[in-house]
Amino acid sequence: MGRQCEVCGKGPMTGNSIETRGKKKYLGGVGTKITGLTARKFKPNLQRVHVTTANGTNKSMRVCTQCLRSGAVTKRVRSAPFKLPGGAEKKTG
Repeated sequence: MGRQCEVCGKGPMTGNSIETRGKKKYLGGVGTKITGLTARKFKPNLQRVHVTTANGTNKSMRVCTQCLRSGAVTKRVRSAPFKLPGGAEKKTG
């Protein structure tokens, strides 16, 4: 299950890389021509993030950025690393 989102299942897709030559018609040319087609892969933008699951446990997952932005997963909430004893506010006066 490499290179696949663990939430939505998005994986690599195939397509073509198109090489063109010539000046566009609206710029005064005779139009562009396709001079080459090469197969290529469109890979999903996967991020390894620590996620809080439904039952409250934390685990590491490979998630695509669309799932992160849409809120399909909840990132782990880290506790504060350091707190000053007796409160953080200073008294001036």
